[in-house]
Amino acid sequence: MNKFFAGASLLCLSASAALAAAPTAATIITNADVQKVLKLGAKETDHTIRVIDMGQNYNMSVAVVHRGATGGAPTRTPEQIAAAAAANAKLKDCGVSAPIGGKTGNGGMLSHDSTAETYIIIKGAGTVVTGGKILQGKQAAADNEMVTTLNGPSCTGKATGDYISTDVKVGDIVVVPAGVPHGWSNIPNEVDYLSVRPDPAHVLPKAGFKYPGL
Repeated sequence: MNKFFAGASLLCLSASAALAAAPTAATIITNADVQKVLKLGAKETDHTIRVIDMGQNYNMSVAVVHRGATGGAPTRTPEQIAAAAAANAKLKDCGVSAPIGGKTGNGGMLSHDSTAETYIIIKGAGTVVTGGKILQGKQAAADNEMVTTLNGPSCTGKATGDYISTDVKVGDIVVVPAGVPHGWSNIPNEVDYLSVRPDPAHVLPKAGFKYPGL
């Protein structure tokens, strides 16, 4: 009986501690913050602006992403190509090994093991590809910024299977559950979007993280 009451007391104390630690105020991210991060970033940017304690044992990050026009990949030297191939060879395989239904799409597809994403388009337009499977993918390296800061463990590769392409523009919202492949197949000029990323698995930076330039 004493053990029962002791256990119940501990549960009550834990619940009280959790309630005491719950957030008590909203977090405001201004448009000025968003635009500053965009200006500080490189031509292709994906930067976490803030990581916020949402209570209920999960955090959430808010990022802003800029994508330039597709088809404009920079020219690489033979040495750079060889170095990239050597680094890629060290990564673990992920996704499926053969095309599904004879359907293969563009490269640059991503899926994130533990984090969902909600895109909110704030500038430009493009064609987003979602669903299906990742073909002959590679698991991103553990020290890759995508893993450590942006999205947690992730797989990259080509699209295959029953993926769909959707044209999106300013004001549109794209909700991508964890594990669902996604990417861009066509961006005529540029596209900027906010990306809201819940982190129930705690694979992203701790709550309180703020983009260093702010």
